[in-house]
Amino acid sequence: MKKEEKTQVIEQLLEKLNKNSKIYLADCSSLTVAKVNQLRKDCFDKNISIQVVKNTLLKKALERANDSRLAEMIPALKGNTALMFAETSNGPAKVIKDFRKKGNDKPLLKAAFVEETVYIGDNQLDALASLKSKNELIADVVSLLQAPIRRVIGGLENKKQEAAA
Repeated sequence: MKKEEKTQVIEQLLEKLNKNSKIYLADCSSLTVAKVNQLRKDCFDKNISIQVVKNTLLKKALERANDSRLAEMIPALKGNTALMFAETSNGPAKVIKDFRKKGNDKPLLKAAFVEETVYIGDNQLDALASLKSKNELIADVVSLLQAPIRRVIGGLENKKQEAAA
């Protein structure tokens, strides 16, 4: 790859890193082509972008990213690296867990940057998968706000039925 091509790839990676707040690095080495294609399909179905990148180019992009905390992921850049971007915090973690439930030992989580926090290592996968998305949090708040109102309405309806009887 020529220097101009490398510079162009770094710029593209840098643009993606700066635009996304949910970034996952995974190790997909030793997966067969068929399994990698299945993983790509699973990611596509969940609206997750995945691409295999060269560690040296990704390192340069991480060093130049707007958020300096992304540089904390540089030590995880060993072996093959798949870069994943998602709209939901827990999407890629769930895809990885589900894919491994199908009898695969990979992909392994190398690192993740989610909601301004860096997670390093595959042992963080369960914690990331259990994170709630923005929509799930909003639904929880709405149901918490509705609960007292439902109790009041239920109490009023019971009083009304008792009075009618």
